[in-house]
Amino acid sequence: MFIRTKARKNKDGTIREYLQIVENERVNGKVRQRVIGTLGRVDQLKDGQLDSLIDGLCRVTERLAVIDKAKDLKAHWSKEYGIVVLFRRLWSEAKLDRIISELLRCRQIEFDVAEAVFAMVLNRLVDPSSKLKVNEWTKKDVYEPAFEKLQLHHFYRALDVLAEYKDKIEEALFFNELNLFNQELDLVFFDTTSAYFEAEGTSELRRYGYSRDKRPDRTQVVIGLLLRSDGVPIAHEVFPGDAADVEACLQQITSCKKRFRIRKLIFVADRGMVSSRTLKALEEAGYDYIVGMKMRKLRDIREVLSRPGRYSKVDEHLEVKNIEHNGKRYIVCVNPEEAEHDRRAREQIIRYLEEKLKNDTGSLLGNRSYRKYLTIDREAVRISEEKVREDERYDGKYVLQTSTELPASQVAQAYKQLWRVERAFRELKSSLELRPMYHWTDQRIRGHIMVCFLAFYLETMFARRLESISEAESPKEVLEDVCRVKAVEVELGGKRFIVRTQFDGKAHLGFKAVGMRPPGEVLHA
Repeated sequence: MFIRTKARKNKDGTIREYLQIVENERVNGKVRQRVIGTLGRVDQLKDGQLDSLIDGLCRVTERLAVIDKAKDLKAHWSKEYGIVVLFRRLWSEAKLDRIISELLRCRQIEFDVAEAVFAMVLNRLVDPSSKLKVNEWTKKDVYEPAFEKLQLHHFYRALDVLAEYKDKIEEALFFNELNLFNQELDLVFFDTTSAYFEAEGTSELRRYGYSRDKRPDRTQVVIGLLLRSDGVPIAHEVFPGDAADVEACLQQITSCKKRFRIRKLIFVADRGMVSSRTLKALEEAGYDYIVGMKMRKLRDIREVLSRPGRYSKVDEHLEVKNIEHNGKRYIVCVNPEEAEHDRRAREQIIRYLEEKLKNDTGSLLGNRSYRKYLTIDREAVRISEEKVREDERYDGKYVLQTSTELPASQVAQAYKQLWRVERAFRELKSSLELRPMYHWTDQRIRGHIMVCFLAFYLETMFARRLESISEAESPKEVLEDVCRVKAVEVELGGKRFIVRTQFDGKAHLGFKAVGMRPPGEVLHA
């Protein structure tokens, strides 16, 4: 086909030219031009219409070219890939595959337990699901050929193995972390949380108790978690749902001494863990401690707060004072900003009480926040100036007890690091979806919690590696970009290839953090 100009003479003698698309064709042995279409008068097309027409034709031509090429290209599936490779690297560096295989070397198990555990741990990190869904997920949503032989019953049996060897795995991880320059721990943080069940029933572990999840209608277990000062988890214990925090703490202290052969340790725990038995157990184990104290329930604390002395400023939000009382060392900590907040809140309550007492006193007595400022006698209900002054002592303050000789500022700062445990529990319960749980037997419950512990361990490893190359980057954001790196099976010219998608955002930082080069664009040909 080509373009030609066709001239026509009108009756008045004027000549007009038309633009036509024509093609040559042979008729009866002779070449003739066949008009495909007339584009219009040349004089009118020169006013810009011709340029628009050409642009439109070009677009159609490009699309047709793409369509023509796409006839030979088909995409069959897209699966998780980047996140698999990244955490496979961390899994191997933690030697978890070797640890699990070594523990089972004398047992005849027909499937790869370490691979089943890795699949469940990876699922916790990417798309937390039930074990039934994990089986489907490994087949349909993840590109990892090693998962192809795994079946549903392998995951359940792997949970039993994890429960059986939980202590040995934790110990192996702990001693792997030690090196010539890191033979002793300095701080170990401990706290507890609860996790409830959706399924009905009770067992030795599944009991009703105080629920931190606000689900007293569900049976639960209590979980105690030990962390190093850098946030790396050391170990965890699972206790019956009705276990008290103090009992959990005592058992963890004994376990820590026996299992990890720790020579030097400062045990840091919140006020819920404190009892004379707890502190005695720590002293007998040879451990120092920094513990929060229950402020309003102990007579010694009231006496400590009344002792004179000057505060030393640690930072804008913390001042500390060292107090020796009855052979014990206490650190009184105050946050000036919180102290001012407490003072204003109390003044507002007092003003409200003064107005309320003029008319109605009955409604005040049932409110504990109001009642602590009131004196009730036969004659009347009135505001107690003595109780108000007593309450002022606690403004913005908390008290620590310690057996260490560390400066007061370091004691307070160490205690403030307990946020690491709180963050760990938030991570376990939200991102890794520790609860609710649907398992029936205690063995499977312990196995499920161990999977979550290992996932948190690997996630912490990644966060530390990322921080070493870029302190400003968010591990969550980097991992989200890594998750966007997919494996895609394409068919081209009758042949199938597995390729990866391009790296977007901060995905490259994830691989850099774990010391890997990005995988090649063609994974399998």
